[in-house]
Amino acid sequence: MQKKVTIKVDEQVYKGLRKIAGRHPVSRFIKSLVRPQVAGKSLEATYRRMAGEEAREKEATQWAEATLGDVADEAR
Repeated sequence: MQKKVTIKVDEQVYKGLRKIAGRHPVSRFIKSLVRPQVAGKSLEATYRRMAGEEAREKEATQWAEATLGDVADEAR
């Protein structure tokens, strides 16, 4: 579930955020910076554990490669 947070920044910071975020939402950029700070090592450990599951990774890779084949066959 997402929660809305309102923050105030000066105009220079806002312009900098807009410049860096580009066409993407500023919230996505801020979340990418903040999440590692608040989620901590548990999130990183979870990703490492998932990457270490070789059978699962192999299955995911096969699925992704098969999906690319499906897209390549579509009419444009």
